[in-house]
Amino acid sequence: SCSYQRFVNCYRCFYKLQPQLTRSIYDQFISQLQASIKEEIQEVKNEGNLEGLFSSLDKIVEEAKDREEPAWRPSGIPEDDVRSTLVPYFLKHRSHLRRVLREKEEENRKVAESVLMGRDRIAELQQLIQARQQAWQ
Repeated sequence: SCSYQRFVNCYRCFYKLQPQLTRSIYDQFISQLQASIKEEIQEVKNEGNLEGLFSSLDKIVEEAKDREEPAWRPSGIPEDDVRSTLVPYFLKHRSHLRRVLREKEEENRKVAESVLMGRDRIAELQQLIQARQQAWQ
């Protein structure tokens, strides 16, 4: 194998003296290295609770299969990311506020009409009272 040849090139003098022992050392080194790497990976998995995180990630992927639009991904430009998230929210909020404003303006218009009608009625009653008062005197 290619890696064994590199190992031999590094320890050429030793290989020339005892090739079988060099191969044995190489095999032992590789097996210990692989075991060490597997151990490190398992330790990282245990410390970071990666099994749980991977299962929750799998669950999210399963839930997203039915979605037609792609999931949101950051662009790497914070201003654009914030803008892409906040602008639709603010537009929706502005639309809601405009609708509430129109409703309040309509309500105020009806109240103003009611006040004017009440004033007209008061003026009519005052004229009727004055007419009856004059008629009585």
